Amino acid sequence: MSDAARPRRSVLYMPGSNPRALEKARTLPADGLIFDLEDAVAPDAKPEARRLVTEAIKAGGYGKREIAVRANGLDTEWGADDLAAIAGSGAHAALIPKVDSAEKVHAALAALDKHRAPKEMALWCMMETPLGMLHAEEVAGASKRVAVWVMGTNDLAKDLHAEHTPMRLPMITSLGLCLLAARAHGITILDGVYNGIKDEQGFVESCRQGQELGFDGKTLIHPSQIEPCNRVFGPSEEELDVARRVIEAFAEAQAQGKGVVVVDGRLVENLHVENARRMLALAEAIGELEAAS
Repeated sequence: MSDAARPRRSVLYMPGSNPRALEKARTLPADGLIFDLEDAVAPDAKPEARRLVTEAIKAGGYGKREIAVRANGLDTEWGADDLAAIAGSGAHAALIPKVDSAEKVHAALAALDKHRAPKEMALWCMMETPLGMLHAEEVAGASKRVAVWVMGTNDLAKDLHAEHTPMRLPMITSLGLCLLAARAHGITILDGVYNGIKDEQGFVESCRQGQELGFDGKTLIHPSQIEPCNRVFGPSEEELDVARRVIEAFAEAQAQGKGVVVVDGRLVENLHVENARRMLALAEAIGELEAAS
C-alpha cells in the first residue's frame, strides 16, 4: 500500500506504560496507533515504557495498522534514548513533539540515522506551539521523510490562552496555516484530539468540522471514538457512487472532445475527476486494511 493511499482516518494514542493497552491495540479497528512515551507516561516510568513498546512492536500482531511511537523531545533526558529504541523497533514512524523549526526535523532524522533506522521509517511531527504555526512552511519543507503532521490542539490552546470551544474559532488560524503548509508539501495532516470521551455527539461534530476543513483523519484518546471517526472520515457509499459516475461521465465527454460535463446538475471538470479517483483509491485501501484486521 502506497503512503499516499494509506488510510489514516483514525489514529489512536495508546499509553506506552500500559501493557494491557498495547495488547488491546492489536484488536482495535483504528487505521493507526501512536504508542506514547511522552505525555501519557510519568517520568519515572519512561524507561520501562520504552522497553514495553519496543517489545510489543517486535512481537507483532498489529496487522496492517500503521504504528508510530511518540518520543520525548531531544531536549529532554529521555529523547535520545527514545529515538535510538524507535530506530530498531520496527515501527513505521517516529513522532516527535513540539516541532517548530527545520532544525528539529533534521536533528530527529540524524538521531534515527545514527542508530540505523530503516530509510522507509517516516518522521511524524507534532504541530502544537505558536512558533510551530508561524514556521509551518519551514517545517513542511525540511525533509521528504516528514510524512504526517499531528495537530496538538490541547497544547496549542494552552499556549494561546484560548478556550476549547465547539467551533474552535480561537485556533482556526493555526489549523488553517498547518493545512496550507501540509497540502503544499504533500504531507498527511491529522486533526487534534477531542477530550469529551462520553460526548459522542460533540465528537462527531468535531470530526465533521475537521473533515470539512480538509484534515485526512483525527487522533483519538479512547477506543469508543474509532467507529464514528472512521465513518466521518471515510467515503460513504453515496459518495463513492457519485465518484464512479463522475469518472464515467467525464471519460465519455472527453471521448466526444468535451472538457466539461454535467453530473447531477453540477459542472464537472478534471479537478473533480481527480478528487473522485482519490476517493475510490482511499475506499479500496480501507477495504484492504479492514480485510487484513
